[in-house]
Amino acid sequence: MTVSRHVEEAADKLQEAGRRIALAREGPDTCENQRVCLKALTAYCEALADMHTYNNEPVYEKLRAWAGRMGLRTFPSTS
Repeated sequence: MTVSRHVEEAADKLQEAGRRIALAREGPDTCENQRVCLKALTAYCEALADMHTYNNEPVYEKLRAWAGRMGLRTFPSTS
């Protein structure tokens, strides 16, 4: 699967989790509703982490390619 597809899926998960958080906020203050809200917040954080990972991956790959062209043996350089 391409990086852009992964980012799209993470964005969809983020949107769905945001919707679930909003619904939980509108509900009554019960233990069950708080559990639903915490699960939605967890899903939201996981989707954010996925987006961060997938958005940084292409940058890292480009930096490695440039480092290779410049003759650096490892990236980041150890000097």
